[in-house]
Amino acid sequence: MSAGRFLFLAIETTCDETGAAVLEGPSPPELGVPIVRSSVVASQIDLHERYQGVVPEIASRAHVRQILPTIDEALDRAGVSLGDLQAIAVATRPGLVGSLVVGLTAAKTLALALDIPLVAFDHLEAHLYACQLAYPEKNAYPCLGLVVSGGHTSLFACRGPIEAELLGGTIDDAAGEAFDKVANLLGLGYPGGPVVERAAATGNRLAYAFPRSFLHDDRLAFSFSGLKTAVLYAIRGQDARAGISLDDPQQVADIAASFQEAVVDILVAKTRQALRQTGLRRLGIGGGVAANARFRERIGAMAAEQGVDLFIPPLSMCTDNAAMGGIALAKLAAGQVASLDIDVTAGLVRPKQKK
Repeated sequence: MSAGRFLFLAIETTCDETGAAVLEGPSPPELGVPIVRSSVVASQIDLHERYQGVVPEIASRAHVRQILPTIDEALDRAGVSLGDLQAIAVATRPGLVGSLVVGLTAAKTLALALDIPLVAFDHLEAHLYACQLAYPEKNAYPCLGLVVSGGHTSLFACRGPIEAELLGGTIDDAAGEAFDKVANLLGLGYPGGPVVERAAATGNRLAYAFPRSFLHDDRLAFSFSGLKTAVLYAIRGQDARAGISLDDPQQVADIAASFQEAVVDILVAKTRQALRQTGLRRLGIGGGVAANARFRERIGAMAAEQGVDLFIPPLSMCTDNAAMGGIALAKLAAGQVASLDIDVTAGLVRPKQKK
């Protein structure tokens, strides 16, 4: 370990990915961008594929099996031992309660046994912090933040890494959840984001005029349930007899492309609206859906059109990972250390929407 450097372990178990990362920052901790020494993610896709979605009980049991080997591998890749660590960071909200508890229990145990600080961080703020990790030479804050994933579609005004104000979010399904369910309807497999994107590559984006909810509404709100229902009717027909044939690859591709374009239209339009309302000139994007190539293309074009600096992580840092727990350095710099009686918070507090 180099002199004057601060090593800490970050743990991420909010949903169905077990993540551990070793990061290095200045000592004593100060506001800055840490170096990622290692980042390990143990996937559960094979466990949830047969159910076409995440099963919370299965996810939490898998975390129990994977958490220690994942931490060991992260330490090994970083070339450090437990005794070199000077803090433990863990995501405590929002997420699946059983999954969160596994990560927090491991983090508390390590912090107590090693007699080092415990730092609790917010999973959504961390997704946006991945933008800062991806561009350490630039300042990503203050910014408008969009987190778009399987469980969340939310807009934030971020004054700093740990100062995020929720502006609006989905009133029903998240964008990533809609991808999963449409993939299931089309018989494409799981997880939905990548398989729908692949199918859409040869499809006609204009083949189906799917709805774009809240597109012309002043509220910074999202809704994908109506879009999902429209896809269902397009596949099965209004009377469940006059739909498409899933054996026809072109028809499947056309629906996938039209659905994907509708989601992207909504995300880009509401983000543009939020930029105009807040006047913010930086845009940070986080979450698994940010890996979608069509979305990255369209959000990049919109940011350029608006003269806004876009911060979007590489694909490996869009999906859940523990490296984004580097946000703990900002919390340590602010003196925000958690007590060992801290608990998890499963849900996301929704903003009140204008009527």
